[in-house]
Amino acid sequence: MPNPLRSDAELAARAGGGSELAFREIYRAYARPVYWLAYGIVGNAADAEDVLQETFLVAWRKLPHLTLAGDSLLPWLATICRFQAANAARRSQRERHRTASDPDEAERIAAPVDVAQQVADAQLVEAILAEVAGLGSLDREIFRLCAAEGFGYQAAADALGVSHGAVRNRLSRIRTRLRTTVREES
Repeated sequence: MPNPLRSDAELAARAGGGSELAFREIYRAYARPVYWLAYGIVGNAADAEDVLQETFLVAWRKLPHLTLAGDSLLPWLATICRFQAANAARRSQRERHRTASDPDEAERIAAPVDVAQQVADAQLVEAILAEVAGLGSLDREIFRLCAAEGFGYQAAADALGVSHGAVRNRLSRIRTRLRTTVREES
């Protein structure tokens, strides 16, 4: 999640106007979740990294025309990521087709894109974002630092001026709350 003092809408508008600093802030906030979404779709780190880069390249081009529907850029970025991952899967399938001695074998290897699963994933992301938005400001910051940006407990505690135990205990409660949301959505 971006700096709590700036909304995603403000960052998107600034980045759409050409601000590389705003775009870097968006990238730092969302690169990790977009990467893991890509990895879940394409199944390997190298392709996931390519999809991540393609996602943000497309986002950069589309930001000047974006009208943000919600409070977060993540659902929009996740949609771009899914399309880029599907494109990567098709490219990979074509490549296997060209190199495979048996064309039928290449088709059996390629995994189809599950549109229903992609819609369910988007709904789950929305539910999680709504749950996170309902947290108090300290809990949102702890979640952002630890879950989205990968900070350790002590690093997050130092950044927020609270104790290691406070971060650990609050993050545990947040995760329990989010697991409940995930179970309800599933």
